[in-house]
Amino acid sequence: MIFQLVQQLVQQALATQLIEREDEIYARNQVLALLQLEEYKEVEIGESIQEISDLLDRIVEYAVEQGIIEDIFDVKDIFSSKIMNCFIARPSSVNQQFYEKYQQSPEQATNYFYQLSKNSNYIQMKRIRQNIEYKAATEYGELDITINLSKPEKDPKSIELEKHAKKSNYPKCLLCIENEGYAGRIGHPARSNHRMIRVNLTDENWHLQYSPYVYYNEHCIVLSEKHTDMKISPLTFERLLAFVEQFPHYFLGSNADIPIVGGSILSHEHYQGGNYQFAMAKAGADWSFTIDGFPNVECSVVKWPMSVIRLRSSETGNLVEAGAHIFERWKAYSHEALGILARTSETPHNTVTPIARKNGDLFELDLVLRNNRTSDEHPLGIFHPHADVHHIKKENIGLIEVMGLAVLPARLKGELEEVENFLLGKTDAVAEYHADWANELKNNYGTIANESNVETLVREEVGKKFLRVLEDAGVFKRNEEGEAGFRRFIGTL
Repeated sequence: MIFQLVQQLVQQALATQLIEREDEIYARNQVLALLQLEEYKEVEIGESIQEISDLLDRIVEYAVEQGIIEDIFDVKDIFSSKIMNCFIARPSSVNQQFYEKYQQSPEQATNYFYQLSKNSNYIQMKRIRQNIEYKAATEYGELDITINLSKPEKDPKSIELEKHAKKSNYPKCLLCIENEGYAGRIGHPARSNHRMIRVNLTDENWHLQYSPYVYYNEHCIVLSEKHTDMKISPLTFERLLAFVEQFPHYFLGSNADIPIVGGSILSHEHYQGGNYQFAMAKAGADWSFTIDGFPNVECSVVKWPMSVIRLRSSETGNLVEAGAHIFERWKAYSHEALGILARTSETPHNTVTPIARKNGDLFELDLVLRNNRTSDEHPLGIFHPHADVHHIKKENIGLIEVMGLAVLPARLKGELEEVENFLLGKTDAVAEYHADWANELKNNYGTIANESNVETLVREEVGKKFLRVLEDAGVFKRNEEGEAGFRRFIGTL
């Protein structure tokens, strides 16, 4: 059986163009060595060949049964990653192929690399398919909702081993370039099958990779070669626009650079992008304005629950300068009546979440205004999801949420089913923190007799909660007072 599984894996590697026919024997021998097999028996593999991820799972099971590896989550992931590394070219070859395809078109290059990252099982498509994904209609367009089930829970033995694992500073973090080809260890993910594309941004070395747990199509990460702290500056805008100039079918954005207002690793400068159009990108202008000194830049406030300024121009340099002007004014701006203070003593509060894209012949730079102040009433953040939505979303609102995609915790899968059964009259028990919401839904809709539409109803209500999350995070609320405050800030430009 093991020889059958190995040969099926080799066949799938050939079918997905991970290897060429000349590589077949070499790759198979590499896998046999990992499995401590000194010979190979020719076998019939049959017509129904399983997917690479399923074959890997079965080969890893064999390795556990034979005592080759321990039955520990991290150890099994490391072994699986090493197996796939037998089928992937070295980084220099991957980069060479990428840029050969780039000469044809940027789309061909990224499509090649995305398929490679999926076929090599670096992007964990089998796990990702477990996520619950749907769209929720709102006045701002369709918001994307994802209940994240793709990251499996570790077994108790793995958690215990992680507690006692020897501390190491190599790689310094999960984003460092030293992760490329790194075997992994207890507490640090396996990266033997990891490859990165070298990208030049503003005469600096950056690296393009895909997220192992993609939340949308071609969800990529562009990271600095240097392990340096996240920092928003005019150079950030320049880099984002330089990237979309090279890859005009992708957007690229950055999380905010201060705590609370971004769900990110602040210790390593990096951006996120991809080939996907979020609801925020589709949103039109609420009202337009001009800024003295920037006649070639179209400026508008976007019709979006958060506070977004959109700049458009055919010249990226104009956008960088206009963006820098707005950013400097925002960092120093206070409006106490609206809870906006630029700093408390030496602690800064204002920053932006910037996003760049190409739209037709024009470049766009969106600046989402952020503030990370806290108060006694809102200890997790004044412009953060408020307590009444924490039962759905309590985590920080980062770049992905800002654009209109809710990444919700796995606990909601079972909890929302409980709420559905509560509305159907099948149970009186829901999680305590959902009780007020569940009772409110029952008061609004009564006991629902039709099982076929209860899931749709609850999903729509979750969408409304996520919209509330975005409204909470907006610094200028979408009411008369908020609009007046926004216009007052625009007046300072």
